[in-house]
Amino acid sequence: MKRRSRTPSLSVGLHVPDVELRGRVGFGGTHMSRRERTVQEGAGERPGGRSLREEVGKRDPFESLAQEAYLSVQRTASVLSSAFTRLFREHGLSEATYNVLRILRGARSERTGGGSRTCSEIGELMVSPVPDVTRLVDRLEARGLVKRARGADDKRVVRVEITKKGLDVLATLDGPVMALHERQLGSMTKTDLARLVLLLARARQSASATDGEDAGAPRR
Repeated sequence: MKRRSRTPSLSVGLHVPDVELRGRVGFGGTHMSRRERTVQEGAGERPGGRSLREEVGKRDPFESLAQEAYLSVQRTASVLSSAFTRLFREHGLSEATYNVLRILRGARSERTGGGSRTCSEIGELMVSPVPDVTRLVDRLEARGLVKRARGADDKRVVRVEITKKGLDVLATLDGPVMALHERQLGSMTKTDLARLVLLLARARQSASATDGEDAGAPRR
């Protein structure tokens, strides 16, 4: 009795050679690679819109899933942040200065630090680290949104505290910021959002571990 050959299922895993399958066309009219079919069919889902390749006009498949994931994160962050940039600009802020104000408002509810932070502490808590926190604080201080004061225990230490005017600005933005979050990601289920948060946390941890290994590697 002659055995019938079976084609391996593409939904088994993600480690599939990146081979073009002729005749298989994606949503934007471009041919899909076997790896792309694995991602879609293995997850049992189809993308809600164009793929990253279609958005950036890339004809050939990405060299790896890791590369595509990295570029997808960059592209998504750019799309999401553009609306926040416009919102904050209306109030004379940037995403970075808004983040500083949020950090200082949070410090008011903590027992340590007397409701203030040093520039070094602010830098460690920034969502997107910047090279010069002092300059951000200078801008906010010039507008009366924050104030500097010498430390009570060590006069050499300069601490930064949010002012009532700064709190009022944040209070004005709280509603619009949350509404924008909802408009941008509200179509996703809570399960999907929780999974996305978890996957991004794992990606950051992996990247941080790699950065540590690179930093400790001997120079040639």
